[in-house]
Amino acid sequence: MATHQGGGPDVRQPPHTPAPPGLPPDTPPPLPVAPDVPAAPPPVPPAPPRPPGRPRLSDWAKGARSLRTSARTEPGRPRLSDWAKGARSLRTSARTEPGRLRIIGAAVAAALLLFGAATAWQIGDRSDAADTLINSSQPLSAEAADIYRSLADANTTAAVAFLTGSGSEPQVRERYEERVATAAALLTRAAAHTGNSEQAQQLIALLNAELPVYTGLVETARANDRQGLPLGGAYLRYADSRMQEVLLPAAESLYALETGRFQDDARRAGAWPWFSLAAAALALGVLAWAQRRHWLRTHRVFNQGLLAATGAALVLLLWLVGAHTFARAALDEADRGGAQSLSALNDAWIAALQARGAESMTLVARGSGTGFEESYQERMAELAGPQADDAQDGAPRGRLGAAWRLADDEDGRDPIGAAHAAVGEWRALHEEARQRENAGEYQEAVELVIGEESTGSSFDRVHEALERAVAHEQGQFTRAAERAAAAQTGLLVGSLALAALAATGTVLGINRRLAEYG
Repeated sequence: MATHQGGGPDVRQPPHTPAPPGLPPDTPPPLPVAPDVPAAPPPVPPAPPRPPGRPRLSDWAKGARSLRTSARTEPGRPRLSDWAKGARSLRTSARTEPGRLRIIGAAVAAALLLFGAATAWQIGDRSDAADTLINSSQPLSAEAADIYRSLADANTTAAVAFLTGSGSEPQVRERYEERVATAAALLTRAAAHTGNSEQAQQLIALLNAELPVYTGLVETARANDRQGLPLGGAYLRYADSRMQEVLLPAAESLYALETGRFQDDARRAGAWPWFSLAAAALALGVLAWAQRRHWLRTHRVFNQGLLAATGAALVLLLWLVGAHTFARAALDEADRGGAQSLSALNDAWIAALQARGAESMTLVARGSGTGFEESYQERMAELAGPQADDAQDGAPRGRLGAAWRLADDEDGRDPIGAAHAAVGEWRALHEEARQRENAGEYQEAVELVIGEESTGSSFDRVHEALERAVAHEQGQFTRAAERAAAAQTGLLVGSLALAALAATGTVLGINRRLAEYG
C-alpha cells in the first residue's frame, strides 16, 4: 500500500466534480449510470443421450441432406435445369465466331449422320421385303395355287376313274392318290409357314378336316360301284358337292390371302425411300449454306473438309437413287412379266380343271347332269372365251388371252398358244359326246370323254401346256426379283460409311477454321 510523507496510508480522493449549474455547491454529483447490457442467454441444457440403436449419420447421408437443403432456393427464383444451362451456354457461345463455327459444324454433321441412318434404315427395310418376296410370300402364293389345283385335279380324276368302272386303269387311280397326297403335303407345309395369320390357319385347319371326309366319300362311291349299286353315283355327286362348296372355296380364299401378302411385300420392296431423300436434301442444303457463309466471311471458295463432305453426300444420294431405280425397274418386270402372268395362268389352269370335272360329272349323273353341263360351259367360256370367238382371228380369248398378252417372249406365248389349240379340239369333241349321249349312245359318249382320242386327251394337252407356261413365268419372276435385290447390295453398309466420312470431313473442315482463331 502506498504511503504519503506523514507515514499514514495514501488515501486518494476522487477529483472534485463541480455541481451542475443551478444546484448548491455542496450537492453531491449524480451516481454514474451503467450502460444497457443485454441479459445473458439462459443456459443450454445438455443434449439428451442418443437412443440406443440409432446410428450416427454417415458422411454420405450428411452430404445428401446438404444437397437437399441446397436445392431449396428462395421463393420466386427457380433453379436452372441442365437444359436451361445448356441453352444459356449455347447462346453465350453463339456470340463469338468460334462458338458459331462449332454450332454450325455440329448441325452439319448431325444432318449428314441423319441422312446415312435414314438411308440404311429404309434400304434395309426394302431389302428385307425383297428377300421375303423371293423366299416366302411368292412361294407361299404359288403353293396355295398348287393346293387348289391338286384338289381340283383330284376331284376331276375321281370322276374319270368312276366313269371307267371297276376296271379303271391303274394310272388313273395313281393320279388321284398322288393329287390327294400332294394337297395334304402342301397343307402341312403351308401351316408351318403362314406365320401369325389367324385367317390362314383357320382355312388350313378347315381343309385338313374336310379332305379326309372327301376321300372317304370317294372310297364309298367306288365300293358301291364295284358292287354294281346305284348309290355309287350318289356318293360321288355328294363328294363333288363337298369339293365345290367347301374345299375349293377354302383353297381359293387361302390363295387370295397369300397373294395379297405377296402383293403387299412387292409394294413395300418397291416403295420410294422418301424419308431418305428428304434427309439428303436437308444435309446438302445445310452444307451449301455453310460453304456459302464460309465464302462470304473469308472470300475463300473451298474448305477442303466441307468439300469432301459434300462429295460423300452426293455419292450416297446418287447411289441411293440409282440403286432404287434399278431395283424398282426389276420389280416392275417381276410383277408384270412374272407375278401377273402367273396369276393369269393359275386362273386359266383352275378353269380348265373345273371344266374337266364338270364334264365328267355330266356323264356320271346319267341324264340328270344339266347343272354340270352349264358349269362346264361357264368354265370353258372363262378359260377361252365364248365358243363363237374361236374362229375370228385365232388369238386366245378369256383367261388364256390375258396370259398370252402378259407373256413378254415367245417362250411364254408358245405354250399358251398350244393350250388354246387344245381347247378348240376339246370343245369339238365335247359337242360330239353330248350328241351321242342325247341319242342314247352312253358308252360311245363315255369313250369320247375318257378314251384315247377324247376330251381327256385334249385336257391333258391343255394341262401340260399350262404347266410349261407356269414354269417359264416362275423362272422369269425369280430372276427379275433377284436382280432387284442385287441392285441394293452394299448400299446399307455403304450409306453408313459415307455418312461417317462426310461427318468426319465436316469436323476437320470446321477445326481448320477454328485453328485460325488460335
